Amino acid sequence: MSDAAYLSLEKLTLAYGDTVAVGDLDLSIAKGELVALLGPSGCGKTTTMRAIAGLLNPTSGKIKLDGADVTRVSANKRAVGLVFQSYALFPHLTVYENVAFGLRLKGMRGQELDARVGSGLKSVGLANFAGRKPGELSGGQQQRVALARSMVMEPKVLLLDEPLSNLDARLRLEMRTELQRVQKETGVTMIFVTHDQGEALALADRIVVMLNGRIEQIGTPEDIYNRPISAFVADFVGFENVFALDGSKLKTAKGAITLSEPAPSDAAGLAWRPRAVTLGSGPFRGTVRGTSFAGSTREYLLDTPLGPIKAEIDAAKPGHAMGDELAFDLPVAAAAPLKKFR
Repeated sequence: MSDAAYLSLEKLTLAYGDTVAVGDLDLSIAKGELVALLGPSGCGKTTTMRAIAGLLNPTSGKIKLDGADVTRVSANKRAVGLVFQSYALFPHLTVYENVAFGLRLKGMRGQELDARVGSGLKSVGLANFAGRKPGELSGGQQQRVALARSMVMEPKVLLLDEPLSNLDARLRLEMRTELQRVQKETGVTMIFVTHDQGEALALADRIVVMLNGRIEQIGTPEDIYNRPISAFVADFVGFENVFALDGSKLKTAKGAITLSEPAPSDAAGLAWRPRAVTLGSGPFRGTVRGTSFAGSTREYLLDTPLGPIKAEIDAAKPGHAMGDELAFDLPVAAAAPLKKFR
């Protein structure tokens, strides 16, 4: 993978009428990267993807692809592929004809067309399904047809809008593997939009976390998962106990509370995953208000002077009942220090 920017968004501002959806966004993506745009509904991720595809004209800023400014280039001339959440397959056409559709519009015929379509279907494991109609396929197979239809056009960038959201849990896992395989084998630069942090962590080389039309954090899955920089990112990736700091003390609804260890002097807040909470010992006390069995772990909701605390222990350990009063601690060493808290 090259470090040079293959796709770059420069001071990009996108709006719907007077409503700014994305503001002054800068993003560089290297050739061959698989990048996730991650965030809640309304954060600007799909709007950004639409602009890259050429379906939305920027209010200001530039989009550059492979050294060329494509900001005002029409969608059909950008060499950008787009796989829709709904697949958008033609129900009356066979798998072969669905995949061949864009190639026919470009004037491709005969053996060249057969070879390109055959190669595309083979790449997604559907070489034996060419004669079927979309209605005869599973959801995962339809998704792969949509992927092949975009891939045969040999796009410089392939965009996927919530590509796995219509699939059940088992098929989502299968398609994650399929997307990774196709992307790594072809080397296509791929950007996918998702609100599912597990999906982004499993698939992406880098994750772009978005909030209110701006980038909150960019990093590898390991960076985002283990080292969130803000309260929003921490909460989004599963740090369920998130507190602002008042100097070295935690800010709570009942005032500032001293921790058992000094907090980092440059942190604006601290965040703990439920499994990082120490149960059974520590300076704090709480009452069990909720409990659930999650296979290998047990999860607890504690009512405490700090506010609600979520904790998790190994299911093999003795459990606690509703109403039990427990000692607990929030070890500073197990917390993620946050640079931003808002």
